[in-house]
Amino acid sequence: MEGLIIRGVGGFYYVRTETGVIQTRGRGIFRKDQITPTVGDHVDIEILDDGDGVINSILPRKNLFLRPPIANIDCIIVLFAATQPRPNFELIDRFLIMAEKNEVDAILCMNKCDLVSEKKQDKLIERYRGVYPVLKVSGSSGEGVDILEQRLAGRISAFAGPSGVGKSTLTNLLIPDADMETQDISRKTRRGRHTTRHVEIFDLPHGGMLFDTPGFTSFDLQGIRAEELADYYPEIRDLTGMCRFDDCRHIKEPDCAVRQALEEGKINPLRYESYVKNYTELKQAQKRY
Repeated sequence: MEGLIIRGVGGFYYVRTETGVIQTRGRGIFRKDQITPTVGDHVDIEILDDGDGVINSILPRKNLFLRPPIANIDCIIVLFAATQPRPNFELIDRFLIMAEKNEVDAILCMNKCDLVSEKKQDKLIERYRGVYPVLKVSGSSGEGVDILEQRLAGRISAFAGPSGVGKSTLTNLLIPDADMETQDISRKTRRGRHTTRHVEIFDLPHGGMLFDTPGFTSFDLQGIRAEELADYYPEIRDLTGMCRFDDCRHIKEPDCAVRQALEEGKINPLRYESYVKNYTELKQAQKRY
């Protein structure tokens, strides 16, 4: 029988099948082969005499993330707050790199827009204009949530963002039955404290599914080589093959199409600075190893 793992808690995997949700465990062979069933996996299960099940095999995955452990997602919503906490663009760009590397669509979503002026909002998202779609929402007033809901319909999506930006609040608005636990921003640190303790998938009212996860709050560039980084910045990737040198790294090389586009205002300087910073970091890490 085939099904979808919709929740994983304490070594048990809850698999949705056409006959209902079945509590299962993975076969011992998975541990031997260092394979871990993951929420979002499509699996083949066998029903035991006691009514529980055992996972016999994991069907081919579209993608797999390890932190948090989720599989087969279509879209990452990179969520940040207009204020409280202030946007961390270095982290946001790393989330976007993660999405690009795994060939997952990315949508930027700025929450708490009711707390800053429209001029401030536009300034915050200027660096992504023409590169990624950016939605403006307010978890407290509900403004813009209907647009977000439309963008997620029919897709399997997950929020990514640091604590305190409103992931659980927006999940509650999108899926009232989820009844997420939320907490206020810490007065001392001005940062949120994450409340989700396991991974689970919820159905969206208008089609599609949404992961609720305790992770995706940080991301490093481990596993990415400096030479491939340009492929994960769409505005740079679009200029592939237009530089004088085929192996142009877009840092100091002459006749570089990327640097020319930067001078012409076609690439946002803040995004280019992000690329250079990450490239330099990756190059230094490669030299160490």
